[in-house]
Amino acid sequence: MTGIRANIAPTEPPATQIRQRESLFSAYRTEIAIALAIVLLALAVGSQVPQALTWGNFANITQAGAPLIIMSLGVLLVVITGGIDLSVGSVFSLTGMVTAQAMANGFGGISASLIGLGVGLLFGSINGFLVTIAGLAPFVVTLITFAVAGSLAFIVTNGRSMPIGDPDFWLLNSGSLIPGVPNYILFCVILLIAIELFLKKMVAGRWFYAVGSSSTAAYLLGIPVKRTKFMAYVASSLLASFSGLLTISYILNAESTAGSSLMLQAIAAVVIGGASLLGGTGTAVGAVLGALMITVIQNGVNLIGINSFWQGSVTGVAILIAVLIDRFSKSRRGAV
Repeated sequence: MTGIRANIAPTEPPATQIRQRESLFSAYRTEIAIALAIVLLALAVGSQVPQALTWGNFANITQAGAPLIIMSLGVLLVVITGGIDLSVGSVFSLTGMVTAQAMANGFGGISASLIGLGVGLLFGSINGFLVTIAGLAPFVVTLITFAVAGSLAFIVTNGRSMPIGDPDFWLLNSGSLIPGVPNYILFCVILLIAIELFLKKMVAGRWFYAVGSSSTAAYLLGIPVKRTKFMAYVASSLLASFSGLLTISYILNAESTAGSSLMLQAIAAVVIGGASLLGGTGTAVGAVLGALMITVIQNGVNLIGINSFWQGSVTGVAILIAVLIDRFSKSRRGAV
């Protein structure tokens, strides 16, 4: 009888597994709600336009949303530290123009891309220096670099669009380093996992939350506040540059105004994803889901045939709902 009882599998999971699941659900409660909202949005659009639920349309959504996803991950790092980066859209545009101009001057795709990433490194360093060393407000600093980078994007080519000179440059976006997995998906997944693990599992990642919650308290605890903020701005600009490279690789053309609306969309994605503009909260998973929600909304508006001018209004309503839900949930937790 003892042997028989020993071979009988338990009918319910151990208490530790239950606690782990509850902890995971609690940690990603906002993200789960966003994922469900995205599914409901897709089903709602699909009920009007069956084409919306095809694999081809899902592929279009992920490919169109990849640059916004990557940019949002960079903006998230700045927002978690209690800052803001308004320059990412202009850095995105300038990167594309500089890369295309480099190719026109005889540089290959790889070397031109490194030059383009240098734009992000330069402006991220400027933002980080002015915020941490000069002590200027992040809003003012990144508003200045937003204007400067946006102006330079026109100056580089006198406002003309630039075709991409390297015929193989499309492989950066649509090629497959892993057979069957397009690069734009691979890059998003790698960055999502890397940043989420960095923020949740590494000591330096926890510094970002501590700095955003209270930079004074973080300093007293021995956390390198200035270095943490500096790295956040550098990472944000570098990811904005990389998203710019992915975009020109996709359309094989660079436009000086390509990133004009992406800055607001990236900030919106981070807020929709559960991050607070006051700092101290946010996850990479939430930022990615927020970017996907914005892309699904834009895709749905186009498929249904609604005037594209309404996209901004719909996105604004989505941000408002996300902020209200966040405020309501925090007030309830505070009451408890």
